[in-house]
Amino acid sequence: MKIIASITQSVDGFVTGPDDGPRLGLGRGGERLHYWVFGGPWTYDDDERDLGQMTGEDKVYFDALVAGLGAAICGRGMYDAAGAWGGTNPFDGRLFVVTHRTDDAPDPPSGFTFVPGFEEALGQARAAAGDRDVAIGGGADLIRQALDAGAVDVLSISTAPVVLGAGKRLFEGFGKDLDLDILDVHPSPFATHVTYAVRR
Repeated sequence: MKIIASITQSVDGFVTGPDDGPRLGLGRGGERLHYWVFGGPWTYDDDERDLGQMTGEDKVYFDALVAGLGAAICGRGMYDAAGAWGGTNPFDGRLFVVTHRTDDAPDPPSGFTFVPGFEEALGQARAAAGDRDVAIGGGADLIRQALDAGAVDVLSISTAPVVLGAGKRLFEGFGKDLDLDILDVHPSPFATHVTYAVRR
């Protein structure tokens, strides 16, 4: 089992543009961070039917990233920004959502479990995954917590070719010294995906 943290950032280190929230999940201009996910430009005004699919090196990277997953963890901000994925977990394995607001947790058949803290979420995700991998997604604060706790085996950062200038930074306030080994690089027109092993 590996713990794999992955996120997309701008060249200047932002994982959202300014004013991110439930209706503007990646912030103003932040859609450009995820052009690679939808195979090209999109905006929050697009109808979901108009969104494309990832292709080429983006798909190769993503398929390899999720191939061994048995469970995943994300923050409440990501859950809300994604509109709870329409009310049903779209990923393989259970998705544990770290949130202080657990009173509005969805029913278990949805595939989501609300958990009040990172350590508890990690323990439950490990148990649910068995011998498969656990993914840790957004947001930046959750990934920083996981790295600070020494829980991450693999860190995967997709860097979009854009400078946002403002928003939420991936490593804002992070003070831990880490050494990383490059495992894989997948460049595309929309992002450079670099996967690192976190040295112990």
